[in-house]
Amino acid sequence: MPQEAAGAERHATGAERRPATGTEVEPHRLQAVLAVVAVTVGIAALIMGWIPQTHLPGAIAGVIGLPIALYSQLISATTNERWLNVIGMVTSFLGVAFALSHGGFTV
Repeated sequence: MPQEAAGAERHATGAERRPATGTEVEPHRLQAVLAVVAVTVGIAALIMGWIPQTHLPGAIAGVIGLPIALYSQLISATTNERWLNVIGMVTSFLGVAFALSHGGFTV
C-alpha cells in the first residue's frame, strides 16, 4: 500500500518526531494529587504525633494517610510519584507510632 510505504519512509528518516495525536501523552493528575496528599497528611501526622498534646489528631491523620499512600502507590505511574508515596507511607507510619507512644486514641 502506498500510504504505509510513505509512512514507513517518513519514520525511517526521522523527519517528524512528535506524536500524530495528542492522546499519547496523558497527564497523571489523579496520581500526582494523591501523592502530594499522601506526603502532606504523612508529614502532618508525623508532626502532630511527635507533640504529646496533639497525639489524637496525629494518630487519626496517620491512620488516614497510610491507606491513601498505599492506594496512591498502587496506581502511581511515574518514579517521582512513587518516591512521594514512599515518603508519605513512612511519615504516616512514624506519625502513628509517635502518637501511640504519647497516648494514641485516648482523649
